[in-house]
Amino acid sequence: MRLILCLFTCLFLFHSVDAQRKRSNDYQSSNYRDFAAKPFFFGLTLGYNQTNYKVFKSGYFLVSDSIVGVNSINGQGFIVSVISNLKIGESVDFRLMPTFSFTERKINFNLINSTKSILERRAESVFVELPFQVRYKTNPYKDIRAFVLGGVKYSFDVSNKNRTQEAQNILKIAPTDFAIEIGGGFQFFFPFFILSPELKYSHGLNNILIYNKQKETSKVLDKVFSRTWTLSFHFEG
Repeated sequence: MRLILCLFTCLFLFHSVDAQRKRSNDYQSSNYRDFAAKPFFFGLTLGYNQTNYKVFKSGYFLVSDSIVGVNSINGQGFIVSVISNLKIGESVDFRLMPTFSFTERKINFNLINSTKSILERRAESVFVELPFQVRYKTNPYKDIRAFVLGGVKYSFDVSNKNRTQEAQNILKIAPTDFAIEIGGGFQFFFPFFILSPELKYSHGLNNILIYNKQKETSKVLDKVFSRTWTLSFHFEG
């Protein structure tokens, strides 16, 4: 939350300073003007992500005689996206970005009265994602623009590794998910392409736990939501 507030504060300051200069063409370089006339862009995204679960324990957890702790562990991965960007006016973009996301997520169950002290539910997944985003951009200062974005995302796990974990009788997680996304970054205009580093946060809206009253690992949980931080580098032209 602190990072998000800092991001919006920086954008506001950047926009306020830039608004005082926008009447002068000296602050709009030839690189920016070459791209400004284009109504749409296409491109490619490469990125790094860090994912985990937001876990809510059930009332049964308090009386469980075998599980004394549940913890979500951060996992790492990467993404590859194709960008379709439509300009709506000078400052607003509508973006569709079909994505392959390679992720790892873990939940550890601390056990008692067992030969194992920790039971790990580990999922290495490949998600096909469809993010729909609206992006707001400041006025340009030379070859730089700042932006913020928001949107929604649909995800579907197409890998078989997640099914393997379910077969091991640990915990079932739904293969589909919806999430809201917020983020921000900067555009850097070069002669032949636009480079846009971006930091984005996604929070799942669905309870992705598939409850099974026969499993102790399922009974001690009430809800499970997905969370993802993504650092992306967009190459557009």
